[in-house]
Amino acid sequence: MNWIILILAGFCETGFAFCLGKGNIETGHKATLWYIAFIVALVLSMVLLAKATKTIPLSIAYPVWTGIGAVGTVIVGMLIFKEPASFWKLFFICTLIGSVIGLKLVH
Repeated sequence: MNWIILILAGFCETGFAFCLGKGNIETGHKATLWYIAFIVALVLSMVLLAKATKTIPLSIAYPVWTGIGAVGTVIVGMLIFKEPASFWKLFFICTLIGSVIGLKLVH
C-alpha cells in the first residue's frame, strides 16, 4: 500500500510543477487559482511522501518520488507546454527511469 502512496506522491509532485507552470503563464485570478492548486499539490505530495517513508526506506522513497516527479514534469512540459522533445532529453529521462528501477532492485 505504501508503494501506491509513494507513486501518488510522485504524481502530486508532477501536479505541483504543472500548476506552477500554468500559474506563470496566467494572469489575475486565474494565476492565483493555479498558485493555490500548486500549494495544495505540494502539501499533499509532502504528506504522502512522509507517510510512505514510514515503511519504505528514505534512501529508496526519495529517489523514486523525485524520479516520478522529474519524468512526469518533462512529459507534461512536452505534451502540455509544447517544450521540445529532443533525443537527448528522452535519452536522459530513460536513464533516470533506469536508475530509479536499479535502486529499487539493489535494495
